[in-house]
Amino acid sequence: MAIKPANSIRVEVVYALPDAVWSREVIVPPGASAAQAVQLSGLLDLHSDLRAELPPIGIYGRLCSPEQPLLDGDRVELYRPLVFDPMESRRRRFLHRQRKAEAGAGGPGQGTPRHAQKPGPA
Repeated sequence: MAIKPANSIRVEVVYALPDAVWSREVIVPPGASAAQAVQLSGLLDLHSDLRAELPPIGIYGRLCSPEQPLLDGDRVELYRPLVFDPMESRRRRFLHRQRKAEAGAGGPGQGTPRHAQKPGPA
């Protein structure tokens, strides 16, 4: 952890890769923008594919402009495009569970759990 000079703010720049999360703490001058923090973090040097067009940026999960001024302790996040549609994924999971429940309704051990069954006459 670097010592923070007076009249500066500390922010974290985060980029989620498919198999890991890249994170770096950066010390920037007050009034620095989210884009400046990304530049100072060195992320663009490591991932040259981001240089052509900066991906969407957010602070703590809220989309913002690259010119957004930062506050001490902010977490600047760069967002990759989704590889699937979340609504379609939910729809598929629902259909999968529905088919699984229908297929198992008549099979052994698929009825009402024992603890939920009413006791029979003694």
